[in-house]
Amino acid sequence: MRFEVVHTTRYAYAQPVTFSDHRLIFRPRAGHDIRVIDDSLTVNLPHSVRWIQDAFSNSVAFVTLLCPGTLLEFVCRFTIEHLGVRNTDLPLEPRAMHIPLQHTPDEWIDLQAYMRPHTEDPDGVLAAWAKSFLDRSRDTREVLAQMMNDVRDGFAYQAREVEGTQPPLDTLRMRSGTCRDYAWLMIEALRRLGIACRFVSGYLYDPALDSGDGGGVLGAGATHAWLHVYLPGAGWVPYDPTNRLTGGHSLIRVAYARHPGQAIPLSGSWYGSASDYLGMNVEVSVRRLGG
Repeated sequence: MRFEVVHTTRYAYAQPVTFSDHRLIFRPRAGHDIRVIDDSLTVNLPHSVRWIQDAFSNSVAFVTLLCPGTLLEFVCRFTIEHLGVRNTDLPLEPRAMHIPLQHTPDEWIDLQAYMRPHTEDPDGVLAAWAKSFLDRSRDTREVLAQMMNDVRDGFAYQAREVEGTQPPLDTLRMRSGTCRDYAWLMIEALRRLGIACRFVSGYLYDPALDSGDGGGVLGAGATHAWLHVYLPGAGWVPYDPTNRLTGGHSLIRVAYARHPGQAIPLSGSWYGSASDYLGMNVEVSVRRLGG
């Protein structure tokens, strides 16, 4: 399947303001299942662009704005071919079939950053929630499925415009959040079971929206977030607790990170009076190309 993604961000100001460099992460992560056909970045103000690879090998664009403006607009566009993967069909090594997983010496070294919890859990509430799934089964894939079921069926999805990600304890206490909150909760819970996880930011294809029948999944029409779980034998496997997805064609990955703050799609600063800021508008389109 081929997909086109267009992500437009506009900032408006009452009078011309100046800008710091802006950092964008929008180019998809290519692999054996995703091929990037083309990509482009359009900025309405005079600018220069430099590209780097960050610590996670994400493609990052730094945009230097060369003059003040009352409108700053970024249009990120790319086309990919998505072959899809049935991740649950990938066989696990025997040492990964049950929790706790067993890792080789190299894996222990390579995965440490993704196994170490990032957030505090002073009263062990998050750890207790994670370990409660082991009371039902020690089968690795069953535990992962049950945790996704609990989030999908027992939490209320609440879209919000506020930037940032809720602490996992808040998401667990309120039993509500966005896709990035759900992914972060599951990551930090699984890390407390000794399982390596990483945060994934990208986009979600919704066939229902594409056909004009209304949304069929949660998180489409905006940037989306899920997680990768490292399972020996299968490698990094995607899990989307918001929609209970484990593969297929719907998840279009852009960035990997140890925690959500490292995978912000667009960041930067402006300089002027606080009253100059008139607001931000974001539009995301993900559509399938061809029949």
